[in-house]
Amino acid sequence: MTNITPMAPGCLKGIRVLDLTQFEAGTSCTQVMAWLGADVAKVENCTVGDPGRRLGPNNKVDDPYFLNYNSNKRSITVNLKNPRGLEIVKEMAKKADVFMENFAPGAIERLGLGYDVLSKINPGIVYGQVKGFGEGSPYAKNLAFDMIAQACGGTMSITGDPKGPPAKPGPTLGDTGTGMLMLISILSALIQRAQTGKGVHLQVAMQDAMLHYIRNSFGITAKTGKPAPRAGAASNSGGNPPCNIYPCAPGGPNDYVYVYTSRGNPEHWPRLLEAIGRKDLIGDPRFDTQAARVEHEAEIDAIITEFTSKRDKYECMRVIGAAVPAGAVRDTLELMNDPNFEERGIIQTIDHPTNGKFRMATWPVRFNGKPVPVKPAPLLGANSDEVLKDWLGIGAEEAAKLRADKITSA
Repeated sequence: MTNITPMAPGCLKGIRVLDLTQFEAGTSCTQVMAWLGADVAKVENCTVGDPGRRLGPNNKVDDPYFLNYNSNKRSITVNLKNPRGLEIVKEMAKKADVFMENFAPGAIERLGLGYDVLSKINPGIVYGQVKGFGEGSPYAKNLAFDMIAQACGGTMSITGDPKGPPAKPGPTLGDTGTGMLMLISILSALIQRAQTGKGVHLQVAMQDAMLHYIRNSFGITAKTGKPAPRAGAASNSGGNPPCNIYPCAPGGPNDYVYVYTSRGNPEHWPRLLEAIGRKDLIGDPRFDTQAARVEHEAEIDAIITEFTSKRDKYECMRVIGAAVPAGAVRDTLELMNDPNFEERGIIQTIDHPTNGKFRMATWPVRFNGKPVPVKPAPLLGANSDEVLKDWLGIGAEEAAKLRADKITSA
């Protein structure tokens, strides 16, 4: 395996992030800031911490779910039900560049940590909030998780078999997809603050974020005046066969290859025919135009399946992919065990103090050819004393008293 030394990009070095997020929509946002060099202090309650730590009923160590979204952060436990605990968070807010939270609607305001309060303490703070539904929405007070956002935000309506019910897309677009939109906005606000000296209040709703990701489908509705359809693995815009998944040998659950021909490149069809050994069909009037191929789509699928079903998906990708866009359907185990991703630092192995060796997908953007460095997600309260010292100048004696008074823990 090629050894690549991760290089800290340091883009956000010196930026302090006060992180009151949990689960995924907020934590995915603050994790990227930590990967890019920000000092992210994750504030957790003193008993169980972020509920994402213990998703299983018998989990005695942090769940892989938590590890995947909290690397490179520091954990400080604070009892927010104690006035002194709230005072500590407000003192940290004075020093923070960014405040980020995704509590239930109204919860952060009831704690006295709303934007109206913290912006008076720190006028330059960039204050980010992720909620399920937007301010002014009739559902603004409703709770939401990823699948709720995807149901109400349209992504489920365009996913699944056309003859079946709506399906939830596999990726957590409602969570991480929303988190990335907030991340972009926070970074933009930090640039603006450098020019104006003023902070900003950023709000994004998970439902609203989903509309951003289905703009192609809105385009279909604009053309037809009808809801965008479900199309299984095919393109729901239609009109460019072949564009689908095709079965490969030996016939396992993920033994498929996706083949795509572009409407914008008329050379794709003859190149595909040549790649699969069917040059005899070049010029056949049944397939010679896009309109003809739409009419004879089932015949085209059968022709391609005749080729793919006798070969494994990687051979199909190699042969067909040399002519037109094609990709083997790869499962999570195949991806995790592919040494190429680790050689390039896209997947990295971390050594967690209780979970041991743990492989995780990281930030896919490379900086001058180097991946970002990844540190294990912190144990609950592991960094309480050092965060108190670094952010607030609180020494060992006072930190010990805070623990004794159950305001923090370690």
